[in-house]
Amino acid sequence: MNTKLRWLHLSSRNGDLPCPPGSAQQTMLLPGDFDRDGRTDFMLSCRGKAPGIVWYRPFSGGWTISIVEQENLPTEAGGIVYDIDRDGYPDIVAGNDWQGGKVYWWKNPGPSFDPYIPWKRFEIKSGGGHMHHDLIVDDFDGDGKPELVFWCQNDEKLYHAPIPDDPTNQPWQYRAIWEGKGEGLATGDIDGDGVNEILAGGKWFKRMSDDIFQPYVIDPEQTHPRIAAWDFNGDGRLEVVMVPGDTTGRLRYYECHTNPEITENWRYIDLLGHDVIHGHTLQLADFNRDGNMDILCAEMAQWTEEAFVPDNPKAKMWIFFSDGAGGFVKEEIARGFGVHEARIIDVDGDGWQDIIVKPYCWDAPRIDIWMNKGFMEKG
Repeated sequence: MNTKLRWLHLSSRNGDLPCPPGSAQQTMLLPGDFDRDGRTDFMLSCRGKAPGIVWYRPFSGGWTISIVEQENLPTEAGGIVYDIDRDGYPDIVAGNDWQGGKVYWWKNPGPSFDPYIPWKRFEIKSGGGHMHHDLIVDDFDGDGKPELVFWCQNDEKLYHAPIPDDPTNQPWQYRAIWEGKGEGLATGDIDGDGVNEILAGGKWFKRMSDDIFQPYVIDPEQTHPRIAAWDFNGDGRLEVVMVPGDTTGRLRYYECHTNPEITENWRYIDLLGHDVIHGHTLQLADFNRDGNMDILCAEMAQWTEEAFVPDNPKAKMWIFFSDGAGGFVKEEIARGFGVHEARIIDVDGDGWQDIIVKPYCWDAPRIDIWMNKGFMEKG
């Protein structure tokens, strides 16, 4: 397995990208081909100062920035990209942080774009509990129609909202499918029945009827994880990876070879052998193009806004290269660099997966890209 990749680090600190406008509390990073020109763009949000959301668009000489949300709108991390109105152009979905009780979607105005005209915003949830860290869209009931699932941390509830035929009709209908503290969202067919289940808060949820999603615990210690699922060992079942996002804990890889409804059937491997400090990034991609899905995990350097020095000055970013049989080789990509949210996209279209990175408040505002330049030269 070849894991020796060359990385070119680009940064707004060095003028490689324009510095993000807005505040020094950067909350959300979303990649997507929003203008459908074949090149991947990304959105960046902040709170505390307008503009609330901006759009980085590549062109031959670099990047331009367009306004998506002109107001100082406090959005939380964990937003998503999805074509809500089914017009072929990807929209974005995000919720308020601790300062508000709303969840929104922004309509992509394509095919016509004006960098100075904000996208139209619609309300999905119009009030109630505050803080909506993590959202996801998938067909969780097998009817061929997508639904939105989102957390409301202050309500201590997980909500399910079918996307209406007219998503501009505000607010949507939604209902709580689970009550309890939690974070993190992913999707995957855990029990192999052909329908994707919800993964959230260290559990997976099986739909039993229109109103009932039955929770099954994978790991009771992982209540607020970053979470992902994939068949890493080729056995036809999904494995799960989790790491605590906003505290200190272990990065664990979970396998289950029998009934996944029984917690004791899930066995885990500690991928690092020591704690991860605020491992707020967990992403999957095939970085070395060997056909196996790899794991990216990264730590935050600073989460205390008023601090003059980083909380975790030795923050690290790792890739765990998969061998396709449940084994992994660790590679440290960066040290002393704070990552709140990283996303994986092929920035330059060369077929190698790159890493776009933003901090929360460490050395912010800034945006960085680790360009994957392929294998190192031998010799």
